[in-house]
Amino acid sequence: MPRRRAVALEDAPAKEKPVQEAPTAEEEGQQEKPGGKGKKQNNKLTAKQYEKELGRLHVELVKLQEWIKARGLKVVVLFEGRDAAGKGGAIKRIAEAMNPRICRVVALSTPTEREKTQWYFQRYVAHLPSAGEMVLFDRSWYNRAGVERVMGFCSDEEHSEFLRSVPEFERMLMRSGLMLIKYWFSVHDDEQERRFQSRLKTPKKRWKLSPMDVESRERWEDFSRAKDEMFAHTDTKQSPWYVVNADNKKAARLNLIKHLLSLIPHEDLTPPPIDLPPRRKKSGYERPPLTYQTFVPEAYR
Repeated sequence: MPRRRAVALEDAPAKEKPVQEAPTAEEEGQQEKPGGKGKKQNNKLTAKQYEKELGRLHVELVKLQEWIKARGLKVVVLFEGRDAAGKGGAIKRIAEAMNPRICRVVALSTPTEREKTQWYFQRYVAHLPSAGEMVLFDRSWYNRAGVERVMGFCSDEEHSEFLRSVPEFERMLMRSGLMLIKYWFSVHDDEQERRFQSRLKTPKKRWKLSPMDVESRERWEDFSRAKDEMFAHTDTKQSPWYVVNADNKKAARLNLIKHLLSLIPHEDLTPPPIDLPPRRKKSGYERPPLTYQTFVPEAYR
């Protein structure tokens, strides 16, 4: 039977909070020191602590990728949640440490007219991993339970059929040997608004704010209701949702990566360093004149 395993922060009662990872030893300064006379310490993650811990977790991700490759695992990680909640940033920090031939990112655009006539899950199935691969979905088949539902891009019948079908679809994937991990990024409405305003003011971020984002901004409660209904049907024992507190982007990235590593037990199969033999001596090769080649202008030195 479906169960309610986690509650997103923006909709949670005051006494309920999603389970978070315990702080690591790297996050020094976050615990109250003895003799502090009850003085409250600053728990905010510093930039130095973030970079140090991210570097450590990147090493662990490299170990994980070697394990996935060696054991032929098939791993799918879904990233869902509010607009501007930090899904893309978390995906980037995972993928940048890993071999793109092992870890792939899938971010599908609006379905084509042909895809709209297909079985709903069909275009996602084409991107599922083979043995020795991990796929990160930047949004997934859960579009139907979120944006499609709220914005009217699917009918009530299509939405109801999706909620009936998706638990069995995911069980089928897992029975076939695929590991499925689902993350929901939760952010408060005032923090989302701050990020939207930042995107408007920053040219290099402006592309992130689409007309759809603007429309969804006016439908915060509608998306909350859609998320609640989605969780009621799809937060199951076999395939639970893990809620990420994403008000602090950097902390959210570290918490997610640490949690992801804990879900896939692995050993260190990192190849040992290779001994590089001395380079061969020159054997009479002469390089053609540089004027024979077209170089990129060196505007920066």
